[in-house]
Amino acid sequence: MAYQRKGDIVTIAVAFPDAKNWWRNFTGDGGPISLQLEGSDREGHAVAQRGDKGRVLVTVRLNDTPRP
Repeated sequence: MAYQRKGDIVTIAVAFPDAKNWWRNFTGDGGPISLQLEGSDREGHAVAQRGDKGRVLVTVRLNDTPRP
């Protein structure tokens, strides 16, 4: 799984999305997610979108405070 981070936005490119189910929890309005980034647990809100060619991106807006 590859991701990019710009400030409080993390974009996750889901490899082989048809073989995975986790991202489907974040379709539509999305939902809460917990991630481990740079050694800290972070919480945020994730929204999954499928593009025209079947590519799936999950966009996460992180909450302000990292948890140790």
